[in-house]
Amino acid sequence: MAAQIFSAITVIIIGVGGCVAYFWGANKLVDVIFPSRGVKGAAAIDNLRRQGLIRPWLFVGPAMIILTIYLIYPVVETLRLSFLDRGGANFVGFANYEWAFGDREFRTSILNNIVWLAVVPAACTFLGLIIAVLTDKIWWGTIAKSLIFLPLAISFVGASVIWKFIYEYRGAGQTQIGLLNAIIQYFGGQPQVWISLPFWNNFFLMVILIWIQTGFAMVILSSALRGIPEETLEAAVIDGANPFQIFWKIMVPQIWGTIAVVWTTITILVLKVFDIVLTMTNGQWNSQVLANLMFDWMFRGGGDFGRGATIAIIIMIAVIPIMVWNIRQANKETGGH
Repeated sequence: MAAQIFSAITVIIIGVGGCVAYFWGANKLVDVIFPSRGVKGAAAIDNLRRQGLIRPWLFVGPAMIILTIYLIYPVVETLRLSFLDRGGANFVGFANYEWAFGDREFRTSILNNIVWLAVVPAACTFLGLIIAVLTDKIWWGTIAKSLIFLPLAISFVGASVIWKFIYEYRGAGQTQIGLLNAIIQYFGGQPQVWISLPFWNNFFLMVILIWIQTGFAMVILSSALRGIPEETLEAAVIDGANPFQIFWKIMVPQIWGTIAVVWTTITILVLKVFDIVLTMTNGQWNSQVLANLMFDWMFRGGGDFGRGATIAIIIMIAVIPIMVWNIRQANKETGGH
């Protein structure tokens, strides 16, 4: 444990220190090569112009290189692999795509993803909005927001382990250590293996992601609510509007753009959900989703690079329209800047 902590601290120091050293050194080097001090006339103007042309690339350049290595190249390589066979050696055309849409497990994964998309973004956004409104009206609202936001700091695997204890099942005659089964048994019900119940187990997994992401939605929407002019709310009260009318007819319309951005951001996350399913069920009992299915084909059973890459491309194609819409919506919110 101590060695891991030391390694993490060392990486942070080297990483941050390396970035600082790079930018400081690069700026100094530009000043040395194209000095603006001690030089007069046209030469000084030319050097300042050259510095202005070079400096932005000193900051953007490393990011572009990293983006190319870790994003652009993997996308191109994944697309190439999707047209190859299991070992990634022979060209098979669209055979992998034909397999995907004809495979029962793939279709099950798509249906599960659709259910996740219908439930999780809506639940997170709605709960986040309600909590943001309610916590602004109470003196301990900041404490409540902190507690609700806290799960966002937990990894998906960590959150899944926490909820695995909540859903834990023990056989007949044994003490139920799972919170949900303990409560049900206390009231005379029968304990269940919740994560193995077909169809319904998907909802039990969704609860984990809702628990994590509601805090994110709450923080963003709370900031948007604070941007509503007080005069508008006071005018509504004077006109006789009740709290529900103020909420639905005044608050929601004025922050609709932010609600849409939060919704689509969580939608993109849901399309890529993987950790929760892997940790809780590993796709068993009809709980498979596309990202976990991709992992199975790519890295398990000897690995099938062609089919794994095909599923990855399909996920990417599903995400792109939502990302484009999200970016355009964000640009509208910021006035195009």
